[in-house]
Amino acid sequence: MALTGHSIIAGETSPGGNGSTRAVNPSDNGELEPAYSFVGEAQVEQATRAAEEAFAQYRDTDPERRAAFLDAAADRIDAARDVLVARAMQETGLPAARLVGETARTTGQLRMFASVVRQGDFHGVRIDPAQPERTPAPRVDLRQRKVPLGPVAVFGASNFPLAFSVAGGDTASALAAGCPVIVKAHNAHPGTSEIVGRAVTEAAAATGMPPGVFSLLYGPGAQVGQALVKDPRITAVGFTGSRSGGLALVEAANARPVPIPVYAEMSSVNPVFVLPGALTGDVEALAQGFLGSVTGSSGQLCTSPGLLLVPAGEAGDQLVEAIAQAFAGSTGQTMLTPGIHRAWQAGVAALAARPEARKVAEGTAGTGENAPAPVVFETTAEAFVADEVFSHEIFGAASLIVRYDDAAQLPELASGMEGQLTATLHLAEADHAAALALLPVLERLAGRILVGGWPTGVEVGHAVIHGGPFPATSNSATTSVGSLAIERFLRPVSYQSLPEALLPAPVRDENAYGLNRCLDGTVTVAGTAGAIAERGARG
Repeated sequence: MALTGHSIIAGETSPGGNGSTRAVNPSDNGELEPAYSFVGEAQVEQATRAAEEAFAQYRDTDPERRAAFLDAAADRIDAARDVLVARAMQETGLPAARLVGETARTTGQLRMFASVVRQGDFHGVRIDPAQPERTPAPRVDLRQRKVPLGPVAVFGASNFPLAFSVAGGDTASALAAGCPVIVKAHNAHPGTSEIVGRAVTEAAAATGMPPGVFSLLYGPGAQVGQALVKDPRITAVGFTGSRSGGLALVEAANARPVPIPVYAEMSSVNPVFVLPGALTGDVEALAQGFLGSVTGSSGQLCTSPGLLLVPAGEAGDQLVEAIAQAFAGSTGQTMLTPGIHRAWQAGVAALAARPEARKVAEGTAGTGENAPAPVVFETTAEAFVADEVFSHEIFGAASLIVRYDDAAQLPELASGMEGQLTATLHLAEADHAAALALLPVLERLAGRILVGGWPTGVEVGHAVIHGGPFPATSNSATTSVGSLAIERFLRPVSYQSLPEALLPAPVRDENAYGLNRCLDGTVTVAGTAGAIAERGARG
């Protein structure tokens, strides 16, 4: 597949004239072809205008047509998998197996949202039929559904070039909700982005979608990103990246004459709490699990465990020694970009400079460029509480062990932490009382609570939450992974006393889409007698 090096605006290739960039292979710092041209503000406006025009038609597409579009995008990405993985390996340094799995996750998300669209519960239909005979006052007919917000800006993530990028969860959920999407490609993997962007564009054309339903833009984040967020046609933003980048978008969105929501996933150290009973089990397995979670994908996962809380005493010492041996035998993997490698080095240096931090172990650097040795440090609970540096995220293969004296300390330690994506418990039955005291604190701390596993590896499904209190995300009431993500790009509208001919399809008596609906406070399942009786209940 020949790469063009240009943006895609409403189905058409669009060369830019505001500079350019080339991807860098992080394994050798060599530049890759082609150069990718940067768009200017006029092209940003062209994309948002096309998205606004597309929204008028796309928002009302019937479920099967919208789902077919998502399925077609997944099919085309699957068809391009070999060339896609080969290019992504060059641009990210990630191994083929990881990228093959991420391709499957990307297409799986698209197909999951296609099934969500067909099933239809996201419409959130509620109907309170009129009661003209009610006393002392009649009740009017009220009907409610959720409608799409409008065009959405999505920012590709550095660490997931597929699953959190051009056709990742933000894009898939926004398209499923009925919102056109404009993606700001990440400049670290522009070729990967173009391959996926072309697949989505082709899918839109093949299924008869308006061309402005999808655009892909290249350019500096500070210029193109700010222009997108400030454009009055954009109604919401999806972002995965640094805290500074996310907060800049939030600030820009809030400064608009009409503020818009920014769903930014930003920063998390994902604490893991080892309770005393867990140390009576397989300590070597605990150490290996910790190593794998910290070093997988060179530690560049938003759920990598940056904190491990371990009891003081001999049993805890045995776990720390097992961890030391595991890390000492590890080898560094190539990081995504030279810039991310430099940030990792700065974070590790800041931690190493603290007098209360002890280096437990360090592995061996990998071959080539940007492949630092995994490292683990240790400190006390008292030092952890006193020094905020110990709470800072280090994006990469580094972690900190915090030694505590008694499990009764854990609720207080956890309550002093920032918001997190995850919190994990390793325990035995004897620890249940301590865990019960800790769980209410963890519910306020994190979006996902695990027992007996490790936080890396996010299951894409209907019950998962990939979100959490600030600064893990900018909006703790949502998720960026799983079917609930569609809720971010919808808002409720109520219709009072509208004639049947004026009502939108999801709330009409005929229920043409076969939706489950809440009728007068009772859920009626499509196809059941209760659902069929809705017309008569309206009275």
